[in-house]
Amino acid sequence: MLKHIVLFKFKPGTREEDIADIEKGLATLPERISEIKGYEFGRDMLRTDRSYDFALISEFEDQDAMKRYQRHPYHFAVLNKINMVCESTIAVDYHF
Repeated sequence: MLKHIVLFKFKPGTREEDIADIEKGLATLPERISEIKGYEFGRDMLRTDRSYDFALISEFEDQDAMKRYQRHPYHFAVLNKINMVCESTIAVDYHF
């Protein structure tokens, strides 16, 4: 199994409505993309200087399944919204 973790730093002034729209879009992906085996996301609660604003943790059978997920049209639709409000992202992928 492969775990995919992405952290998002929103641009200053990102609207609450935009974040809520991203959350709604992300919530629909597990039912639309069969490659997703585990999926959770949420906003940072501490809001420290070193914190990122949002985290996504997803699980896939293997790297090929993750690549299919990343190319899926529903993923692209949500990713486009994320890219519009993100200042930066970081990711890590590992087998477990």
